[in-house]
Amino acid sequence: MPDTLYDALRESHAIQRSLSRRLVRSRPGTRARIEVFTELRHELQAHEAAEERFLYAPMLMDDQGLVSTRHALHEHHEIDELVEDLQKLDPDGDAWLDKARELSHQVHHHLREEETKFFQMSGKVLSPAQKTRLTTRYRRDYTRMHRKLAAE
Repeated sequence: MPDTLYDALRESHAIQRSLSRRLVRSRPGTRARIEVFTELRHELQAHEAAEERFLYAPMLMDDQGLVSTRHALHEHHEIDELVEDLQKLDPDGDAWLDKARELSHQVHHHLREEETKFFQMSGKVLSPAQKTRLTTRYRRDYTRMHRKLAAE
């Protein structure tokens, strides 16, 4: 298991990157395309929910974290909208693939920005005790959300 909150988050980030790449490489008319999209959608939702609750919310309570946390939340919202757009499109059409590429690009951009900027800033704001508590809570909620989404 990851040792820190940032290790746990990076673990999910690696899954998101892999699924995003698989999604844009998937072939139209295959069950795999829908399965990868569903898996990515669930991963994004579980990760976002737990991250917003147990990293973003505490960062919003500190003046140093306001601007960057609002930006990260905005990017989560953009990703959610792209997922919703994809759900409305024909998965065999060109428009779907274009939107999948846009989603993949946005996911990769967000993760890169978070890992190179947000983690460093939040690492200075949160105390070691907070990071330990938040790690446990993030992992628990991330797992709970995955179970909830799989049952839907």
